[in-house]
Amino acid sequence: MTNWPYPLWIAHRGAGKLAPENTLAAFRVGASHGYRAFECDVKLSADGVPFLLHDDTLQRTTPERGTAGDRSWSELSRIDAGGWHSRAFAGEPIPSLDAIAAYVLRNGFALNIEVKPTPGQEAETGRVVAREAARLWAESRVAPVAPPLLSSFRPEALQGALETAPGLPRALLLDSLWSGWFDIARALGVAACVTHYNLMDQALIAQLHGAGMRALVYTVNDPAEALRLQALGIDGIITDAVDRFSPGESVRD
Repeated sequence: MTNWPYPLWIAHRGAGKLAPENTLAAFRVGASHGYRAFECDVKLSADGVPFLLHDDTLQRTTPERGTAGDRSWSELSRIDAGGWHSRAFAGEPIPSLDAIAAYVLRNGFALNIEVKPTPGQEAETGRVVAREAARLWAESRVAPVAPPLLSSFRPEALQGALETAPGLPRALLLDSLWSGWFDIARALGVAACVTHYNLMDQALIAQLHGAGMRALVYTVNDPAEALRLQALGIDGIITDAVDRFSPGESVRD
């Protein structure tokens, strides 16, 4: 992308520490701290509805157990995704991608959708999420609005997104610099690579910028790391610490 339309600071899973992650409540808390860009995880229900959840299974963030992708959306939409966090959020539902899109588009926020497939559904999840994201953003009456950034650790998911909605920007997520990652990133035509923050240095930023890609990092909660990365010219910082970092200011030690 010639013009990068996303803010530097991105709230991780909404404001996924101050409120139940990947819920509308978390997005509202992040927005209350001044954030205008958000990251979330999206996978598919058994009947093909994109919804927000990080884990393959339900037990960490809901009272239910088992693989989330085995449940229908009708069943998933009735599960409490907030009570595990605190009483204040009891009854907060698992949101659909449609619901999150309506919220961010109505408010003119930017969204990084991490495609988080149930194992074995990588390409299909990429295709469906890209198709639905393209539809939802195309129907938006908010202008101008940044297109959703589709990211994934799984190249197969990004390939599915590329085939379905090539006009949407994509990003390769990296928890290590595994052999061949750069060639795959170029082959997928990604707009950015998003690495764990301890992988990012000046040489990697130069490599990405030299290839016309942006450099983003997750999940930065330490002010010293944020200062280091900003000094290097990082393009995006995903953080849990929405109450510690002001998205409108540079970090100060």
